[in-house]
Amino acid sequence: MKNEMFTDLPRRIEEGFPEMENEMLMELRRKDDEYAQIHKYFYSLQEQHPFILEVLEGKGKTSLTEEEHDILLEYLDLYRKMDERERIHIYFRGHTDALAYLKRIGVV
Repeated sequence: MKNEMFTDLPRRIEEGFPEMENEMLMELRRKDDEYAQIHKYFYSLQEQHPFILEVLEGKGKTSLTEEEHDILLEYLDLYRKMDERERIHIYFRGHTDALAYLKRIGVV
């Protein structure tokens, strides 16, 4: 009976992943001040410079000034930094969760 509870774990994780991912990223913002600063600056650039989303989500021909181009490159660099930190956090969180799961089902 105990093992039946855990047999559908992969399906439950897949179904609940968007919510779990959001929770992990909120945790990352609370625990990692540098990530939180990058995150805040990233979204402030988006608000201050609407052309960013126009370039990324728009259709058709677009042109940028040299200053806008530099801002877009900075924005993309921040995205890369955030993405890297998020992947690392989720990776190690997965290890922590896996160990807790193995303990819970009595394997460890």
